[in-house]
Amino acid sequence: MERSLMKGNEALAEAAIRAGCAHYFGYPITPQNEITAYMSKRLPKVGGVFIQAESEIGAINMVYGCAATGTRCMTSSSSPGISLKTEGISYLAGADLPCVIVNVQRGGPGLGSIQPSQADYWQATRALGHGDLRIPVFAPSTVQEMADMTGKAFDLADEYRTPVMILADGLLGQMMEPVSFPEEKAPAARGEKAWAANGHGNARPKNIVNSLYLQPEKLEQNIKERFVRYGEIEKKYADAVSDNADGADIIVAAYGSTARIARSAADMARAAGIKTGTFRPLTLYPFPEKALREACASAKKVLVTEMSMGQMVDDVKLALECKLPVEFFGRTGGFVPAPSEIFEKIKSMTEV
Repeated sequence: MERSLMKGNEALAEAAIRAGCAHYFGYPITPQNEITAYMSKRLPKVGGVFIQAESEIGAINMVYGCAATGTRCMTSSSSPGISLKTEGISYLAGADLPCVIVNVQRGGPGLGSIQPSQADYWQATRALGHGDLRIPVFAPSTVQEMADMTGKAFDLADEYRTPVMILADGLLGQMMEPVSFPEEKAPAARGEKAWAANGHGNARPKNIVNSLYLQPEKLEQNIKERFVRYGEIEKKYADAVSDNADGADIIVAAYGSTARIARSAADMARAAGIKTGTFRPLTLYPFPEKALREACASAKKVLVTEMSMGQMVDDVKLALECKLPVEFFGRTGGFVPAPSEIFEKIKSMTEV
């Protein structure tokens, strides 16, 4: 299969088009602007629609309207932009509408910086909108995974009628690596989904897309039905990879681009005689709890490393049920941890 050298942001955009994304709505913000720029050039050439909205709020509500027609659509932004979209994401979840949302994280809170970050983990997995809802979250760590997970995200969104997020970071969005793509699909045709509100010509009953239920019995029923689907997603889609976990005394858990750095640190630790393995979740929700417990079967300690003050570390502790000591090392504010820094932390864990 032919490979191309592309930025992570560009690879994701191309993969979305090849997955049948027919409409994109966005608003510029660093460090994800290559997605918007790529879509503006490429999408109209394959019969799709690109719109730069007047704001992030406008963009997510355009996604709502487009998704209601049954058309595959996407938006992307970076941390503060995603915060503006959260109300619309909640409406999408409440109306059971499929779409893909990309967050190429930058430092925060507030405007923060344009440097890489992973400080949106809590937002992505816990607070992407008000109400009882969960949204599947993919966490790529390579440019190839930026492309591969995009297709999976669209398929999952359609299968379970839910928004899906791809949680990347500025480092991954800007780096260039070889990437290959599957054969291109035509943009998803309108009208192929039985629930879509796309005109019925008196040939069927009308479809209504809505998230407002004034009767508590009806709202509770809908939420419970939605959580049944969440349970199916947890069983089917929770995914992770581990390396050198068998017989390891220390497991280093990390996701996204930080996981690549963690692997280098683990290599340094093994070279120094410390039995060290790594664990990387591919999905942040559902979090791969069973896979983590299996990876830590022989471990004495676990180290979680992130580009934040510590967020995924909470899910690691919950998954391990406090049966193993869990320590944390992170850099924040836009700093990317160095392998040597993580290695020094691993060494300190063996000296206690």
